[in-house]
Amino acid sequence: MVDHALDTFPRLLLHHAKVRGDKPAIREKDLGIWQTWSWSQVADEVRAFACGLAELGFKRGDNLAIIGDNRPRLYWAMTAAQCLGGVPVPLYQDAVAQEMAFVLENAEIRFAIVEDQEQVDKLLEIKGRCPQLQHILYDDPRGLRHYIQTEIQSLDEVMEMGRIHDRNHPDFLDGEIAEGRPEDVSVMLYTSGTTGQPKGVCQTHGAFITAAKTGCEFDRLGPDDEILSYLPMAWVGDHLFSYAQAIYAGFTINCPESGDTVMTDLREIGPTYYFAPPRVFENLLTQVMIRMEDAGAIKRWMFRYFTDVAKRCGAEILDRSPGVTAADRLLYALGNLFVYGPLRNVLGMSRIRVAYTAGAAIGPDLFRFYRSIAVNLKQLYGSTETCAAVCLQPDGQIKFDTVGPPAPGVEVRIADNGEVLVRGQVMLKEYYKRPDATAESIDDQGYFHTGDAGFFDPEGHLKIIDRAKDVGKLANGAMFAPNYIENKLKFFSYIREAVAFGHARDTVCAFVNIDMGAVGDWAERRNIAYSGYTDLAQKTEVYNLVLECVERCNAELALDPVLSHSQVRRFLILHKELDPDDDELTRTRKVRRGFIAQKYGVLIEALYSSKPSQFIETQVKFEDGRTGMISADLRIMDVKVFDAAAGKRAA
Repeated sequence: MVDHALDTFPRLLLHHAKVRGDKPAIREKDLGIWQTWSWSQVADEVRAFACGLAELGFKRGDNLAIIGDNRPRLYWAMTAAQCLGGVPVPLYQDAVAQEMAFVLENAEIRFAIVEDQEQVDKLLEIKGRCPQLQHILYDDPRGLRHYIQTEIQSLDEVMEMGRIHDRNHPDFLDGEIAEGRPEDVSVMLYTSGTTGQPKGVCQTHGAFITAAKTGCEFDRLGPDDEILSYLPMAWVGDHLFSYAQAIYAGFTINCPESGDTVMTDLREIGPTYYFAPPRVFENLLTQVMIRMEDAGAIKRWMFRYFTDVAKRCGAEILDRSPGVTAADRLLYALGNLFVYGPLRNVLGMSRIRVAYTAGAAIGPDLFRFYRSIAVNLKQLYGSTETCAAVCLQPDGQIKFDTVGPPAPGVEVRIADNGEVLVRGQVMLKEYYKRPDATAESIDDQGYFHTGDAGFFDPEGHLKIIDRAKDVGKLANGAMFAPNYIENKLKFFSYIREAVAFGHARDTVCAFVNIDMGAVGDWAERRNIAYSGYTDLAQKTEVYNLVLECVERCNAELALDPVLSHSQVRRFLILHKELDPDDDELTRTRKVRRGFIAQKYGVLIEALYSSKPSQFIETQVKFEDGRTGMISADLRIMDVKVFDAAAGKRAA
């Protein structure tokens, strides 16, 4: 338990350096070898880092941009800034230069710490637009030997300057840390900007430490736990799991070598604590299914037989339900020996005590599968403005269609219009330089308006339907919740993205993106030749495959008395994948609905006509900054729907 004096992250770091100084705090895989830093070593590195920043002129109230993959020195940069009373501002590392320019200007960034040459080049590209940017400090020196710009320096140089500064002024940093207060802003995380420019969410030390304390006590996380840190540092979930909770509880974070080696590194580390968005869990299962197709007949039979056993009773056994028969318990034990245990080992989940997913709805079948093989998977609900900590699912009370009851210390109520309102110590302090947005989001009773629509079930568990602003009505007055429909479509492994339309219209229609990996493998097994995404997406066989998924989605919607009128009547498969670089998705892969409706207006009108196809030509951006055009004649397919009362096909 952390006492009342340990109320900022620098003080928590010094506490761990004192009480468990030789225990591992962070690891990084570099050139195939895991490098480890203890808590005392991390404290020394952060001290040198902070003093080096101070030597360069970084001071209390300054904002520090941090850009790159999950790297130890980028995490240390956060604490170093906080030691000096500054505010770290992590940016999405895959953002293009122009996207970064807005944040750098808005946050008045003078200092930026970046991972490598790629990020240095982005900042140099927009330097003219951001004249206040004075220092670009890099971690990885590869490719930067001949850069002569005076604002560029290596972190090695800065940290050596810091060590000299610390020797000359040994009391300086301790004095700066002592000035820190729990109500000080500890981090600024920018929203995804689905409807406009991103906003800087200012969160305090007190808010994130409260969220970390709540989560750690709820799931009994402690110094012996380990997590793999691979999600963007600019995302609130990573900041909660890999930074706030790690520094609160004193557990170890592990940084993978690269995005391509995450699965290998996951198996090597075998974390006890894990987080991934639903798409990652889905991709893992898809890879397993693909590998099983190549297995021998006996292995395939065993896998099918014991996964059926797991679906029947695995989740109940994990929840310690007394209703499971002795015969099923015996079969499950055999399945654990021959199938579930080896499968968890392949997935790198052998040691996981608790796993979380959030960011989007997860399909009930996918949720049940992981819990059925003894992976204690839970759904988390929160937002950047609430430190990602609003609802938590208690062990033994997991429901597949809710996000659980409110977390301890968090108040949640439903407004008259169905919007979810939140109040508690985990709320944002303000939006940076946006008092208007702050006043609009927090009412006079202190409740934050999440923008999500939901309701409580009879047991007090919260169920999220959609974004409140997106919930509309069909022409007949029935509710239309596009995100709910899209998530149901994305539960199928062959569908990567979906965008539903229907507000103020008679029927619901949809765009679909196929999952290139899953559908490509499916096509290859059936000897269907294709030259790329656009070609594959328009194959008759692929349309029939997606049609089957959409009809199954309709059958499920027909059973919902509120959304039975929202069954999809027509769909098309887009000729290109929706892409953040084309402004169609945010960096967290949320649909920019308004932009898509405007960009593809001709396709929407074709869906609501009797046309069997529609020609479209679209501009796309390539990774090197060039633009090009993709054109195709897109097929439009009608879908049979189901009678809401009887669950039978109606048309």
